[in-house]
Amino acid sequence: MTVKPTVRKVVAFVVHEGKLAVFRQDDEAAGLQVPAGTLRPGEDPEHGALREATEETGLPNLRVIAYLGRYRYDITPFREEIQDRSVFLLTVDGNPPDRWDSAETHDGLLPPTPLHFHWVPLGDPELEQLVVGQGTLLDRIT
Repeated sequence: MTVKPTVRKVVAFVVHEGKLAVFRQDDEAAGLQVPAGTLRPGEDPEHGALREATEETGLPNLRVIAYLGRYRYDITPFREEIQDRSVFLLTVDGNPPDRWDSAETHDGLLPPTPLHFHWVPLGDPELEQLVVGQGTLLDRIT
């Protein structure tokens, strides 16, 4: 029996005026997502969530307002790994656009991946489409 590696991840729920920032990639098969990513060695999860959200959304003035919890998620068949995810609630100050494009730069190791963002009201059925368990703990946002 092969033991799957465990990878520390963060998930960032960026909320503004009762709406959650979500994105799709050009590859529709990638599905509806929220900012998330791998923690760097020694990186604090709160810092990692803020870094990932800033990198992926491209929005200035993001700030963490709450830690929502931690859970494990097996992402097989996408990759043979267990993700140990820490989830944070963030907000953005100012007036962000209704829709915008950004890119995941992959720390310069791969070509950028275009990301197409929009806001979805919390509680909207569209959020049930979040991929690979990213919607876990979304119900903790009050």
